[in-house]
Amino acid sequence: LIAMAITAIVLLVFAKAWMYLFAVQIVPLNLVPQNFMLGIGIGTGIALLSSLIYEVWPAYRKSADTYLEMVLKPLEMTDLIWLGVLPGISEELLFRGVALPGLGMNVLALTISSAVFGSLHMASPKHWPYTIWAMAIGFCLGTVTLVTGSLAPAIVAHIFTNSLSGLIWKSKQPKGKV
Repeated sequence: LIAMAITAIVLLVFAKAWMYLFAVQIVPLNLVPQNFMLGIGIGTGIALLSSLIYEVWPAYRKSADTYLEMVLKPLEMTDLIWLGVLPGISEELLFRGVALPGLGMNVLALTISSAVFGSLHMASPKHWPYTIWAMAIGFCLGTVTLVTGSLAPAIVAHIFTNSLSGLIWKSKQPKGKV
């Protein structure tokens, strides 16, 4: 949990520095009910699709288990809220809120920010399936940001996905393993 908080702070500092040094205007939040509901819908879809891929693709399951065990094993069930909030806000502010407009708010910006986002989730080169998945999720969250012009759906989706996926993963672990 402490490592997660430190990472969130580093990402927020990096985002703030990028905004300051390059005069980047952050994507607005637009906190309206439609964006909140869109985020919940996307987050639910991502968590369910991840669970399906986990069941049918052994290489993804192995790399996801390695990554998730490293991140989730030390956490209590109540910590899953922080698993959603800390990365959900800091990663979205940096990758969708600042990187997208900083790189041009276009498909190239979306591709670059998604690739870097996915790379951040690489535990090791042998866990490439999880990294590819994270890149795809970054692309999805970036696309919703570009389409809506709002950061809110991506933040809500990220928070909801991380918390729900963490809950699903931890609940499936044998007693004594989590």
